[in-house]
Amino acid sequence: MDILLNPIVISVLVMTVLSLLKMNVLIALIVAALVGGTLSGMTLGDTMNVLVGGMGGNAQTALSYVLLGALAAAIHKTKAAEALTISISRMIKGKKLVLLLMLAFVAALSGTVIPVHIAFIPIMIPPLLGVMNKLKLDRRAAASALAFGLKAPYITIPVGYGIIYHSIIKDQMAASGLEVTMEMIWKSTWVAGLAMVVGLVLALFYYRKDREYEEVEGFSFEEDNTTQVAMTRVHWITLIAGVSALVVQLTLGSLPLGAMVGLAIMVVTKTIKWTDVTEVMEGGIQMMGFIAFVMLVASGYGAVMRETGGIDALVTAASAAMAGSKSIAAFIMVLIGLIVTMGIGTSFGTVPILAVIYVPLGLALDFSPQAIILLIATAAALGDAGSPASDTTLGPTAGLNADHQHDHIWDTCVPTFMAYNIPLMIFGTIGATLM
Repeated sequence: MDILLNPIVISVLVMTVLSLLKMNVLIALIVAALVGGTLSGMTLGDTMNVLVGGMGGNAQTALSYVLLGALAAAIHKTKAAEALTISISRMIKGKKLVLLLMLAFVAALSGTVIPVHIAFIPIMIPPLLGVMNKLKLDRRAAASALAFGLKAPYITIPVGYGIIYHSIIKDQMAASGLEVTMEMIWKSTWVAGLAMVVGLVLALFYYRKDREYEEVEGFSFEEDNTTQVAMTRVHWITLIAGVSALVVQLTLGSLPLGAMVGLAIMVVTKTIKWTDVTEVMEGGIQMMGFIAFVMLVASGYGAVMRETGGIDALVTAASAAMAGSKSIAAFIMVLIGLIVTMGIGTSFGTVPILAVIYVPLGLALDFSPQAIILLIATAAALGDAGSPASDTTLGPTAGLNADHQHDHIWDTCVPTFMAYNIPLMIFGTIGATLM
């Protein structure tokens, strides 16, 4: 009963219900934050102040998304993406599964070999919507494929974002009294990766049937096999701008600066006219501005959840329900991660919160270090797939909803939650019990 009355649990439930009822995600997050803060004893004014004060945590991410949207709009204006669309259409030869696996592969590359995360989505996906419509591809399958590529690699592979995630787990476990090696981490988290593979297979099978979408001006596609894909000066400069943006991001570690450099190259070379810059920026805000604001509010929501003190109370109440059983304990620990991360929407930011609790609790219940690693990695990652405030769901929606025919909650969040969170909970619980 104490768990059900916890302000964080109630707040996440409120956010989930409001989102499922198709309330705007921004409003749902704010209302849920006010509910959680009020139930914890904070005044509405104090809760709102914490919410607004905490929004700065994602300020750089929000700015990055707006500028990336502008870069994507500029590339779209040059029609350079049409060449990519024609090439991909010829490669897949009308096969939906090939396109879906290609999306998952490119998304995987975006977090490992070329660590740009969701930056490729507003550039690559909107031009492909016409191809998807022609194939009658269910975009819920596309959302699932993209989410897999964005999420599975960092959980299991110590490359790119994966090495950051694994390092956070290693450092936070050490800070909580348990030293582990990087090798131990990937040798434990493969179980979670296997769960996601199972989820991907199930999602692609379930959403395999045709689904009709309206043809929207600017997003239609008619392939002419006689059309030659020739690179023009505009295409080459656009490619240079994109590569330059990537190089600056990787070299200086600044995604906003990289996007600015890419835009500057296109303006200086007159690939984009000076008089069109305002139009490009407005296009970027239209495409990615909503995501930027959601990420800002999500950061504030996380600050409110931490301020309530409900996380410690949640763990204390859950500990009493474990009854010394490893299987029950593993399930409850994973469930705690789901509740916390569904609200905060970031696995990376949840690891420090969970490690402080999971390490001593896991040792007390005689879990092996490998089992504790798996529990932390799995529990923290749960909210990334399915949370309305996660960039793993917001990113795919931004691309797939470019023509306003893809619902964020019902077409991205619900499918990815069902496909990945359920297998992750099952595999995480069984894996930790047997390790």
